[in-house]
Amino acid sequence: MPADLAVIGLGHLGIPLVQAATAAGVRTLGYDPDPGAAADLRAGRLPCGAWDGALSAADLRRMTAGGFRTTSDPAELSRVHTAVICAPTPLGADRTAGLSAVGEAARALAAQLRPHTTVVLESAVYPGTTEEFLRPILEDGSGLRAGRDFHLAYSPGRLDPGNRAYGYANTPKVIGGLTPACTEAAATFYGRLTEKVVRARGPREAETVKVLETNYRHVNIALVNEMAMFCQDLGVDLWDVIRCAETKPFGFQAFRPGPGVGGHGVPIASDCSPYGGRGPGRPLAMVELAQQVNGRMPGYVTRRCAALLNEHGKSARGARVLLLGVSYKPDVGDQEGAPAREIASRLMELGAQLSFHDPFVARWRVLGQPMPRADALYEAVADADLTVLLQHHRSYDLQGLAVKAQLLLDTRGASPAGTAYRL
Repeated sequence: MPADLAVIGLGHLGIPLVQAATAAGVRTLGYDPDPGAAADLRAGRLPCGAWDGALSAADLRRMTAGGFRTTSDPAELSRVHTAVICAPTPLGADRTAGLSAVGEAARALAAQLRPHTTVVLESAVYPGTTEEFLRPILEDGSGLRAGRDFHLAYSPGRLDPGNRAYGYANTPKVIGGLTPACTEAAATFYGRLTEKVVRARGPREAETVKVLETNYRHVNIALVNEMAMFCQDLGVDLWDVIRCAETKPFGFQAFRPGPGVGGHGVPIASDCSPYGGRGPGRPLAMVELAQQVNGRMPGYVTRRCAALLNEHGKSARGARVLLLGVSYKPDVGDQEGAPAREIASRLMELGAQLSFHDPFVARWRVLGQPMPRADALYEAVADADLTVLLQHHRSYDLQGLAVKAQLLLDTRGASPAGTAYRL
């Protein structure tokens, strides 16, 4: 049966889109080139990793009942009205977003593209990618022309995993089309899923919205991370400072420090694009500095761990250290960019004996080694020389854990005042 929508890339962007679409009565085809992944979903088996805590078996059943089916056959992409590319764009060694998965998705779609189809890119990309990277692949592979034969647009992914207040329906969707008709075609589709559609002037503006939103987060986290180190040196309680500062009803938004910054949104500071397109000719100095500050946080946390152990007559070498929460967001298992792995590797280099607990992560490897998972949480906390809270999942009773812990370093400021050492 033909589908109204094809979602190409069933990860942190694609699955929320599928959920929203099926809930709105949109027949949805999920495309994954891996036959095993498509077969698992058809059989009702949940993949592990990024969806842990965000997708349940009941959710998958509801999606299937709402018209969701999966395939690894690209020929089925020829029978849809709208195709949304949600391929991952992982950060490379040069700190640019990798576009190989987007290119593969585009080539699979291009070979099946039919006139009047609406194609939307949602992946986090450098400004200009839709027009200078995606458009030529689609046009060359299909013989069709964007803006004339098919609609082409960009819409940045905006969902906040684990956020119970804002989901797909009540988060405004930004859309920038190659032409006004492209924008309206995409707006008509997304208007079925969300309460508000915001029209950008074009794809580059929509792509740059994602850059601004991601850079805003990273710059402000960097500021408060520097304040954390500043206040630690002064003996000032930063968390009390933030509590007071956020009472200001204007000109201030509270951000909180942490052990680092993870997630799929890639901050862009470079003046070069990953596909060889034209850059602005200068780097974003503020973002470069923010990346440096945030990149130092895992080392800072490691030094705090060693200092706390030393203050209590223990050496990091041989110390039993338990890490709580290794994902990048609360209440999900997604570990993309999470600082936990770097902190763990640094502690291992100091000779610490590590274990971890995370209700959403069953297995975890660091430096190629499997990390022991603490199944009996309270017993593990009591046995550890140092417990480090890296992510505050809702299931953690921090007051109870603080009572059990010999030493507790809370990098999220979530524990009751006076019960733990804070970042």
